[in-house]
Amino acid sequence: MKPLVSALAAMSIATAVPAVAAERTVSIVLVHGAFVDGSGWKDTYDILSNAGYEVLVVQQPTISLRDDIAETERVIARARHPVILVGHSYGGMVITEAGDNPKVQSLVYLAAYAPDAGESVSTLSEFPVPPGEHKGPLVTENNYLFVDRDKFPTAFAAGVDAATTRFMATAQLPFGLQAVQTKVDRVAWKTKPTHYMVTIEDHIIPPSLLRMMAKRSGAKVTEIKSSHAVMLAHPREVAAFIRSADTSATE
Repeated sequence: MKPLVSALAAMSIATAVPAVAAERTVSIVLVHGAFVDGSGWKDTYDILSNAGYEVLVVQQPTISLRDDIAETERVIARARHPVILVGHSYGGMVITEAGDNPKVQSLVYLAAYAPDAGESVSTLSEFPVPPGEHKGPLVTENNYLFVDRDKFPTAFAAGVDAATTRFMATAQLPFGLQAVQTKVDRVAWKTKPTHYMVTIEDHIIPPSLLRMMAKRSGAKVTEIKSSHAVMLAHPREVAAFIRSADTSATE
């Protein structure tokens, strides 16, 4: 009887424990944008990790572009495999330079700035806004920018749980004017395969500006009906888009 009991117990354990995906040969590094921190990647992180990817999240302070690039380079160095480097919003400024790292094999921009050499968030924000589109309702406090707290839920994260967006509005990270005004020197999208997700209901960066940056980068482009916080509103779609940049995938 003992062998039968042991066999049944082993079968029960095997059934209870979900299969773990084999580790993939590409790492994914996620770079958040202004006003938020890396916790906004949680759902995307879970999906990609469960699919077998090593996923690393950069926690950059968004005070100085140069410091944020350096922090991203530090995380890239920790990755076990060649890197897909992902940037949301201001994170696109960061990955445009940090993506020049030889360990980075491709770039993914999500509702993100994709600057050319000599451009900054400040200069790109001068792009004209067509009728029906919007710029972020920003306020200046000393040397920092914030999204107007009352308008944050609808401007930044429409379609996300209201309790979550109210907390995000209160817990905003300060966006340093030094990060806003610093111009990019190196432009990785000119030499690396690039993917770009345009959020067509974005009220922080006008969709027309997103489309312009996507087009000139030569990226593989997809458009999604989403607010600016696309990784919170549509984590499955975002995870799938990031995975589409993995040329080693066999699925």
